[in-house]
Amino acid sequence: MSKIRTKISNEAFELVATGLVEALERGTEAWPLPPPPMSDPDFPALPPTSPHVLFEQGLGILNVDRGMFDRHLNSVVDLIVPHRMNLSDDPFEIHERWLKRRMGDVSDRLLFCIATDWLAQAFDPHAPNTDRWWLSIALLNGLSTVSHGQPVHQGYHLVESIALAERPGTWHTQPDAGPQHMDWNPTAVVPRISTAVVVHEQGVKAARWLLERLENSGSPRRLLLMQWVRLLMERKPLVEPLGLREILLRRAADKDPEIAAQVTLCLAKSVEFDRDFGLELTHRLHKRSEPLVQRGLADVLTRLFRRLGEDAIPFLNDMLESEDESVLAAASSTVGDLKYLNKDDWADRLASLVHHPLAVVRRNLIPNLREYVEFDPSDARGVLHDLWCDGDEVVRTRLRELLLRMEEVDSSQFAQRITALKKHDADLEPLLELLTIRRPERCTAWKKWLSEGGEHPKSPQKSLPTSSLEEPGELPELGAALDVLDQELGFLD
Repeated sequence: MSKIRTKISNEAFELVATGLVEALERGTEAWPLPPPPMSDPDFPALPPTSPHVLFEQGLGILNVDRGMFDRHLNSVVDLIVPHRMNLSDDPFEIHERWLKRRMGDVSDRLLFCIATDWLAQAFDPHAPNTDRWWLSIALLNGLSTVSHGQPVHQGYHLVESIALAERPGTWHTQPDAGPQHMDWNPTAVVPRISTAVVVHEQGVKAARWLLERLENSGSPRRLLLMQWVRLLMERKPLVEPLGLREILLRRAADKDPEIAAQVTLCLAKSVEFDRDFGLELTHRLHKRSEPLVQRGLADVLTRLFRRLGEDAIPFLNDMLESEDESVLAAASSTVGDLKYLNKDDWADRLASLVHHPLAVVRRNLIPNLREYVEFDPSDARGVLHDLWCDGDEVVRTRLRELLLRMEEVDSSQFAQRITALKKHDADLEPLLELLTIRRPERCTAWKKWLSEGGEHPKSPQKSLPTSSLEEPGELPELGAALDVLDQELGFLD
């Protein structure tokens, strides 16, 4: 071992030893610790008599098993250092200064690696080590202090492993083998059934103990709890045993708005798990007046529309009356979801928002206009006219692009639109100027038609190719292929 590697290893070891004791002190504040989910019946588990015993035991194992520490150090360094020009280079020598500036991150990762290693020994199906269990659960509790980094990602996997009483890293579910896998059998008649997630009774109790510790702590740990809950909601068999519904209902009424806002990220999965519970949780959050909570609810409004249907309309109506610009912006971008429920109500809502004083609300209506023209070609509600006369340049620019695209692929619709605009004395000059730059001959034809009448100019028709069901000798040019696609899709592409 080189001197540089030895120096970095010793420095990291000192930081890890200090961090281990501090984490065990925090993790044993809630005493006693939960019993181990697995134990050998011939050797019953003996709980530690005091936290001090755990401190000495943890430091003793760390000092004795130095090989375990060096192994984890090598894997952590290989993971976090930048790319190397030569695979034979030693990362400790090449990135010495870089590593020394990040020894705090290295020690944090090492502590989680040690907790994972101890938990794996505690869940050994042949010889479960109960001493490692007390150390790992206390260490995980002490390391779960912030809502970012390793406590979120690696901590979540450890909690899940505890609830299932499985070694960390075990794949609880596995997809069926496909042609890309070595074990694929093309002649198999009955597909392989994936292994179901089975919770462990004692493991669930230990996991709930850990979740309760976080919920009864300060805001940083409660934020971490919400990160874990959001990930645990992906595992439906764990929702009921871990009491995640009750946690979400309590945190929806949390005094910290930031924590309540994190609950909004769990609404979609909550509705999928239990529609009535998800609707109750949404109502509880909707009653809160904090802007942070309302913005979070507005951001997930589209997901609620897809799962709640008409029950989500009252939330949209209230958000469109909000005084917060962020809430109005998010809610107005969700108006398009109404067309899947009732297109008449959707068109009426567009007409009611074209005169909204906030420019971003009017801008968010533009993506709906293509389907609106298809639904109401006569524009009886005057949505296009009102937006064309809008003073916001962004709205008019987007509408001009829509009309120019319409002129290119559907001249009949374009003729109706400009006729209606001219009838209401709307200024067509900005549109015609842009059309002159892009297609001068077409602009001349349209100006002549507007002044003299007669039959409006037709969109150029291109013959569509027919398939001979044989491999072509040569592929068409990209421009020609895009033109064919435009003709097939119309101006709604």
